[in-house]
Amino acid sequence: MRDLAFIAFLVAIFAFGFRRPFLFVLAYVYIDIVSPQRLTYLLLNSVPISLIAVGLAVLAWLAVDDKSDVRVAPRQGLIALLLVYCWYTTGHADFPVDAAFKWEWVWKALAFAIFLPLTLRTKLRIESLLLFMILSAASIIIVGGIKTIGSGGGYGQLNLMVANNSGLYEGSTISMVAIAIIPIILWFTRFGTIFAPDWRVKTFCYALVFACLLIPIGTSTRTGLLCIGLLAVLMLRDTRRRVLYLSLMGVAGLIAVPFLPSSFTERMGTIKTYQADASASTRIAVWQWTIAYAKDHPFGGGFEAYRQNHIRYDKVKVEGDANNATVDTELEIDKGRAYHSAYFEMLGEQGYPGLALWLAINLAGLIRMEVLRRRYAKDEAFAWAGPLAAALQNAHVVYLLGAAFVAVAFQPFIYMLIGAQIGLDTYLARRRSETQWRPIGPRRQPTPAAA
Repeated sequence: MRDLAFIAFLVAIFAFGFRRPFLFVLAYVYIDIVSPQRLTYLLLNSVPISLIAVGLAVLAWLAVDDKSDVRVAPRQGLIALLLVYCWYTTGHADFPVDAAFKWEWVWKALAFAIFLPLTLRTKLRIESLLLFMILSAASIIIVGGIKTIGSGGGYGQLNLMVANNSGLYEGSTISMVAIAIIPIILWFTRFGTIFAPDWRVKTFCYALVFACLLIPIGTSTRTGLLCIGLLAVLMLRDTRRRVLYLSLMGVAGLIAVPFLPSSFTERMGTIKTYQADASASTRIAVWQWTIAYAKDHPFGGGFEAYRQNHIRYDKVKVEGDANNATVDTELEIDKGRAYHSAYFEMLGEQGYPGLALWLAINLAGLIRMEVLRRRYAKDEAFAWAGPLAAALQNAHVVYLLGAAFVAVAFQPFIYMLIGAQIGLDTYLARRRSETQWRPIGPRRQPTPAAA
């Protein structure tokens, strides 16, 4: 029955796509985020639905979309350069087979990020994209929130519909994404037009925000806790009643602490004692290895280059109180440990040029959203634009913090977010050019020809 429900939904959205071709883009967004083929038992596993969706999206854009004022942003050029550079490093990778496997999905994420802004020609399309992204992620987040309330979750124990620990179904990744999308969810409570922000929409949005906050608890990920703290600080910037906001945050924190599961509080305690935690200790050891590796391989080792690492680190265990403590140091040896950081993922796999390109793409997004946030802060005609730029910027900043602890340099969801930023930027640039001031006066009459 579940297979039939997914098939019916996809058939319906594809059918409507032939009347509204932009729906093919949204269909691909849904498929890429939710991966319904992984949630079904048989019927969708043998059909390349992702390829069908993106193929129809590109063909529809080429055939029927208005391309009279297509604008290509500099960041699309940077993403294209990163795509070409990754292709080069894949061809010279230390582990060619493993690198080719990762390349199969990385190039699709980058190529779609280049293509996506070309389709975002109206506010309705930008809003539709963000709505599909939010609701697609919500299908995972709501399940996780319900299971957290029911069982309390635990690190590596919260089953998010599938047992496959990849994509948004990985605990740290979904924790980061869940917190990152909260500003965009709140934007829909004020400026949404597809679903007018009445009491029903606001109730759903606030409930979804609550579910997003539950995900780091259910997954017991330290990354999620750090992202919550950062988002709380970022939202303070756009809050008018800051004293009230800080007071409510403090009260909410005090109320929440007694209800937190012990598995969550115990794991969060390792943030300040990382040497006693094998996961944190191995990350630092891998980062040190990556820095040393990049010195000898400045252009990177291609995808999956971490497989060759051999690390040694000391695991420190402290027992007893401050007056009578026993410290035990244990030498640990490991190999083939993943980067656990997008920054070191880029450094190890793509070297200094790849890391520079990736940082330029992300930092340019933060700068452009800040420009739009300030430019439209008091523009009544585009009252929605400034807050949306701020929401996208906040989401991006949360991602960059989470990326310090999760290897999500090529996470497709984030590149869709970047595509939405570029689409908003180019759309507002078109609107400015359409409404720009022109001198008013009589046209100059042509000089009459001599007899």
